[in-house]
Amino acid sequence: MSNDWVEVRVQENLDAGELLSRLDDAAVQGAWEADGVVHLYWPEEQWNGERLASVRSVLSDLVPSGDEISLSVTRVPAQDWNEVWARSVKPLQIGRVVIRPSWEPVALGPHDIEIILDPKQAFGTGHHATTRMLLEWLLEDIHGGEEILDVGTGSAILAMAAVKLGAASAVGLEIDPVAVDCASEYIAQNKLRDRINIVCGTLADLPQYRTTPDLVLANLDRQTVVNLADDLAGFALRGAGIMVSGILVEQEAEIVERFSGLGLARVKRHEAEGWVALKFLRPESCEGGV
Repeated sequence: MSNDWVEVRVQENLDAGELLSRLDDAAVQGAWEADGVVHLYWPEEQWNGERLASVRSVLSDLVPSGDEISLSVTRVPAQDWNEVWARSVKPLQIGRVVIRPSWEPVALGPHDIEIILDPKQAFGTGHHATTRMLLEWLLEDIHGGEEILDVGTGSAILAMAAVKLGAASAVGLEIDPVAVDCASEYIAQNKLRDRINIVCGTLADLPQYRTTPDLVLANLDRQTVVNLADDLAGFALRGAGIMVSGILVEQEAEIVERFSGLGLARVKRHEAEGWVALKFLRPESCEGGV
């Protein structure tokens, strides 16, 4: 049996975690994004035409219509994937939030906070614009003592940043059990198990809140945000702020219309690299519209 690998390179500005979530393929053994290229790896004996067709199908949903997708498939020899990740993933600083793999020590400023996040099979490290925009907002909006709900938590990077910035606690909700395991490892590695609870399931599986969260984070995709809009609006109508990301610029109007129809107002907007992040509140708690 071959120990070699198949590498799929996608030359698009995509989030590796989102792409893997859409693929829903347990055979993928490595994934990351660097310099505008997403790298995906399968054991050679598990690669076939059906998997290639699945990658192309998912990409056609994620890449704006009409754009040509640059994709290559290459066989590569077996190698130490931790070493590959070590070469490809570098520390990232967003404001005073420093995100780094454990093998890349950094000098912290007096007010910096550190999140150690070693790339795993599927989940992001904060480099993608959709995550960065929400991290920038957390730097502005966390004042201390907040209760956070992170829907589609993935690596739990947003939940970890929120509590390190001063939130009292966070619940990370995730439907992918592989992501749940990875997030749990990250939380333990960052010594946050007493402040972050990871729940595997949907919003219907959440334990009953003693109080409504102060802030709900939803870095998802257009269809999932549309599907969850009623539930997210329910939190907002009880006083929570809703931060939504993972939305392409051309999808923004649909999302704003959906939440406006549920009685919410858009109060903040951030755009980067063709993506937008949006914050919604119930009108009587608005901080000012945009």
